[in-house]
Amino acid sequence: MPTLFTIGAASARGFGLFGGPSVPAYALWSWGRNTNGQLGISNLTNQSSPNQVGALTTWSVLSGGFSHSLAVKTDGTLWSWGRNTEGQLGLGNTTQYSSPKQVGALTTWATVSGGGYSSFAIKTNGTLWSWGSSTGGVLGLGTPTSYSSPVQVGALTAWSKISASKNASAFVLAIKTDGTLWSWGSNAEGQLGLNNLTTYSSPKQVGALTTWSKLSAGGQHALVIKTDGTLWSWGSNAQGQLGLGGAIAYNISSPSQVGALTTWSEPSGQGLSSLVIKTDGTIWSWGSNNVGQLGLGNLTYFSSPKQVGALTTWSKLASGYRHVLVNKTDGTLWSWGINSYGQLGLGDVTTRSSPVQVGALTTWSKVAAGSNHSLTTIT
Repeated sequence: MPTLFTIGAASARGFGLFGGPSVPAYALWSWGRNTNGQLGISNLTNQSSPNQVGALTTWSVLSGGFSHSLAVKTDGTLWSWGRNTEGQLGLGNTTQYSSPKQVGALTTWATVSGGGYSSFAIKTNGTLWSWGSSTGGVLGLGTPTSYSSPVQVGALTAWSKISASKNASAFVLAIKTDGTLWSWGSNAEGQLGLNNLTTYSSPKQVGALTTWSKLSAGGQHALVIKTDGTLWSWGSNAQGQLGLGGAIAYNISSPSQVGALTTWSEPSGQGLSSLVIKTDGTIWSWGSNNVGQLGLGNLTYFSSPKQVGALTTWSKLASGYRHVLVNKTDGTLWSWGINSYGQLGLGDVTTRSSPVQVGALTTWSKVAAGSNHSLTTIT
């Protein structure tokens, strides 16, 4: 049996994961690929079991990019670590860091999203900021210029939610407080939903609706849920990741409804796959399945939604490029998919095609995934 966690610095701090004092609230843990220090544990060694990131217990919002990580603390400060070749850490340089570094001194950051080689954040005042590589105009600044420090995207104060794809040629989806949906960046597969294949370097509104609610940018496809609980997708459909059934290997450049259900709750787009939790607590998946990333116990791709098991207790969802992390309502954490870097957190590098519980704890609270690494908090 593999150990639940890598014991070392954590046990020295007296966290007592096997019978001692309980783990503090909002502690941050990471595992998986670490070649660029994206785990934040002050080394570059891959980890197949959860390791605590420092001793702080004030982490609140998490996001993993391709090879870097972003987090907001409960005090509103923003932190980053990992790969920084394009300035994606926002620290004013291109130096790689293997432990968290504060981005500026502001205490007004609300949410973050890590892209391929870029980063995005929304402040509490509703302004949107970006930094890192601007390949394909992904920073939304109307210019191909890259920046190593946060730069405001326009002057609006109405941004609410954001999701960036983790590809090198990335795209971004964002929702405003008025429920409108916006997109920008690479668009070779129609992933911007604008009914064309034109790349845009500044935000463009997707249609005229004001009922968009939740969103997720996959590799080159989009998943968005409306306030009525319907699910919509567009972009690349090379492996059936749009969930529309029938033939694959075609692209759709404008929103198309996935079935007729009105019970979709939380979307998560992978590289070539899609997963969504419904309001009844069931989880559904479709698209590429070459390493079991759909969690269906097989390696068969599907072009329409398939239920993962029969449980109705799934709560929170995060997808890497080909691995998945999911919380249940009982606070347990589960993972499946590719595991070549230990990104499943199971103490080995064995790929799984069905959900497997990560340890025995029931206090996991938040989940996030980079391309090949995982981030969570424990309460």
